Amino acid sequence: MYPDGYREERNVAAKNPSRPKGKGKAVKKRHREASSKTVDQRLIKALAHPLRVEVLAILNDRMASPNELSKELEEGLSQVSYHVKVLKDFECIEMVKTEPRRGAVEHYYRASSKVFIPVWMMKLIPKSAQREMFGDVLADIEQDVGTSLETGTFDKRPDWVVGRDPRILDGKGREDAEEAAAEFFERYEEIEGEAANRRAKGEGDGESIPTTAVVLVFGSALGKKLKPTKKRGKGSGR
Repeated sequence: MYPDGYREERNVAAKNPSRPKGKGKAVKKRHREASSKTVDQRLIKALAHPLRVEVLAILNDRMASPNELSKELEEGLSQVSYHVKVLKDFECIEMVKTEPRRGAVEHYYRASSKVFIPVWMMKLIPKSAQREMFGDVLADIEQDVGTSLETGTFDKRPDWVVGRDPRILDGKGREDAEEAAAEFFERYEEIEGEAANRRAKGEGDGESIPTTAVVLVFGSALGKKLKPTKKRGKGSGR
């Protein structure tokens, strides 16, 4: 769930036109710091409970009903239904269809948009919910990569990328690395939009290629044992 586009930051910008304008890393960073004070609190409140984090993570990937979520998460239906309602009230999810089930109607939901949580917003979410998010994301990465390798889609095309680059940074360096990761996801979303426009106009190769990009910047337990290196591997955003 970490997130798939930098939409939350963009939504904040749209709702706060008075925010400063400009270019460059310093300005972008000030934008995010300023927006952390004026950001719509709905997402933060919606993610204040670990179970809602799990529900939103699932609905961020696919459509599901409270009944299906209850079984998958092994939680009571009434409890799951309550948290689904909270997410809906905060406009994080939307109902997409209904189906008759044994004399009742089952409601199906999905995330209103792909959710990417910027670091400045992550710090406002309870630690327990943060850990739930990290676990969900890493599990999704493992499943996505494993399935792609098994099916041969991971490196079917020549434009895959895989890299691991441990380095020794200072505090400022870590902040800059986080900023670079945020900028990547921002550009990645723009690339998706550009591809969609080409397909709509009948331009380019017309292909629709499912692609996953993964960026991890974290404190390594092995960091002190590793020497800075410039060695790079060929690797994937898939």
